[in-house]
Amino acid sequence: MGGFSMSNRRTFLKQSLLGGSALALGIFPNELFASGELVKLTVMHTNDMHYHIDPFDDSHAEYGGRGGMVRLASLVSKSRSENPNLLLLDAGDMFQGTPYFNYFKGDLILKLMSQIGYDAGTIGNHEFDNGLPDILSALRFAKFPMVSSNYDFSDTILADSVKPWHILEKGGIKIGIYGLGIELEGLVGKLNYGNTRYLDPLTTALKMERLLKKDHKCDLVICLSHLGYSYASRKISDVSLAPQTKYTDLIIGGHSHTFLDKPTVLENAKGNQILVNQAGWAALAAGKIEFVFDRARRRKAFAATVNNL
Repeated sequence: MGGFSMSNRRTFLKQSLLGGSALALGIFPNELFASGELVKLTVMHTNDMHYHIDPFDDSHAEYGGRGGMVRLASLVSKSRSENPNLLLLDAGDMFQGTPYFNYFKGDLILKLMSQIGYDAGTIGNHEFDNGLPDILSALRFAKFPMVSSNYDFSDTILADSVKPWHILEKGGIKIGIYGLGIELEGLVGKLNYGNTRYLDPLTTALKMERLLKKDHKCDLVICLSHLGYSYASRKISDVSLAPQTKYTDLIIGGHSHTFLDKPTVLENAKGNQILVNQAGWAALAAGKIEFVFDRARRRKAFAATVNNL
């Protein structure tokens, strides 16, 4: 497919990227990446790692020898060598789950995530297990922003330590990130979350996505969600939220420990595609979604894999 004329290139890009469809990335000629006409952005993500630094013991009936942050770090390093435009995100519940948490509280996991090179994370309900002071203490070791949009920390000690949204750039692609957490009342003790105010996830999502897309002109808008993938009840979830959004491109989920072989593709309120993905729990898997952008028109396509660890 080498030697494209300019008109052929334009036709190929228009047909391939129209509508943000799912594609095999191999269909794109390398010369289009080399020329800068196409940009590949790799989004890797985890959720509910629950302090599983080590693999499960070999004797574990279901996950023997699997998981662990050493394998995760190796996978991330390999993926970065393949594409330096890599974004690494986490959808919450890093804390609690192994004896490491009892001894190190939140400090060690955030140190390790910083060393691996996370770009952003959000707050899950288990981050509150030792109360707000321990969250604040652990955040000293995070070299990446913690983003939470519907937990209003303005009347707490976390007021200046958690961001409602975050913008970064990879390969010239502008990415906006916001975060949604599950309702704390009835799930977390009041003393542990103090004066944290819970804001409606849908109202917050619509506000954040418009801010990032319209005001800040982001090319890709990502929600880090700790709401849960789906419920039989009317409780809000990732799959019930997604169709009501307008500008969010990807929801990276957590809380429900859902293993997805591939992202769920839904239609948003404007009739455009939105992806919902989740990568199980306990560092047993990492999601990987590769977006291809037409630099001139910002059209995009994607391909996705699940990497078991």
